Amino acid sequence: MEKYDIAIIGGGILGTTISYWLSTLYDIKVCVIEKENTVAKHTSSRNTGVVHAPFYLDPKKRKVSAISSLISHDLWEILAKKKNLPWSEVGTIEVAIKEPQHKTLEKYLKWGAENGIPEGQLELLDSKELTKKEPNLKAYSGLFCKRDVSTDYGIFTKELQKESEKNGTKFLFNHHVKDVEENSEVKLTFSDNSTLVSKFIINCSGGNSLDIAKKFGLALQYNDLHFRGEYWVADKKYADLVKTNVYSVARFSEFPFLDPHWIKRADGRTEIGPNAVPVMTPETYEGYTGELTQAVSKIREIFSGNVMKLFTNRSFLKLISKEFLSSVSKSAMVYRVQQFIPSIRPEYFSEHGTAGIRTPIITPKGTFMSDILELNGKNSFHIINYNSPGATGAPAYSAFIVRQLQEKGILDYIQKPKESFWKFEDIVIEN
Repeated sequence: MEKYDIAIIGGGILGTTISYWLSTLYDIKVCVIEKENTVAKHTSSRNTGVVHAPFYLDPKKRKVSAISSLISHDLWEILAKKKNLPWSEVGTIEVAIKEPQHKTLEKYLKWGAENGIPEGQLELLDSKELTKKEPNLKAYSGLFCKRDVSTDYGIFTKELQKESEKNGTKFLFNHHVKDVEENSEVKLTFSDNSTLVSKFIINCSGGNSLDIAKKFGLALQYNDLHFRGEYWVADKKYADLVKTNVYSVARFSEFPFLDPHWIKRADGRTEIGPNAVPVMTPETYEGYTGELTQAVSKIREIFSGNVMKLFTNRSFLKLISKEFLSSVSKSAMVYRVQQFIPSIRPEYFSEHGTAGIRTPIITPKGTFMSDILELNGKNSFHIINYNSPGATGAPAYSAFIVRQLQEKGILDYIQKPKESFWKFEDIVIEN
């Protein structure tokens, strides 16, 4: 039976980045456990690829996410330029389609300053200034952020995997955690009945993180719900109607979903989307039910848990009805983007983009949890609800997690730092 000092469950961008820090700082046995056959198979690759500036994050309620995003921008840039990875400085415009939404942009401008976005990188534009910058963009006003970048987080994750493996990390693919036995150490049993033992477990398994935490007897009062976001790719001749990422102020600000937007990807594609369609599993990229056994289990959970309270919320039901319509109708999706790019037409989009799935946590009150949930077990640490802008903030946030474990005495090993393109000691995040 293989034994490790630290076992990380989840080979997405967060788990892989944590493994990079641990393997850079210590000579200890670290493994990353991933149920798929490679890293970044799901959310870490299935996202917009935007390196977000944290102007839209509440500096009080989402402080750690905001600071992580701010610091990580420069860390990702270092990696991109050292390894010649995608890094396209396209910028983002958040638009107020109508006058009442302008107050949100004014609030975002203040939040951006509070979150440390450098002066001169955020600019509030009126309708004439917007049209001058982007002739096909029509809105009451817009907040232009020069700092936003388009990249490919899947490529970043695979590069970090290579570096972590050089430092001794072992990546265990096709390992699906079935059972957990926790005593002085943690024994994991996988679906093929193989096992391993580790002194400590870090759970950062994305859409499956709540299920893993419950195997440890934690977070039993919470439920989760999976939402698929779908995209359409603009045909090449229309891809540069607008040369900047464009988001619009969300209609339902109490829910953690964005309205459809116009995205300039690092590979040259332009996409519109997403919506937020409820699905039964964190891997249901087509259809609505996914694997039958998992779907039945999720339906039982919905009718017996916190999610049922959410389905009594009229605003939520209204949002879901509109999101589902844009799933079954391309024209419905295009119509929503026409509110700020009037010149686009459904026939400009002939190919589906890459769908992604977001898994927010539902509280016992039937509300969405707004920020990351961190839980301590006897010999484990769990990161749950790590959603957008999770990929943006992964380098700094993962360093923050390692520092937490150091302060708790869990990483009571002699440090033997290896050469690194990032400096751990320079990353400081106060919770």
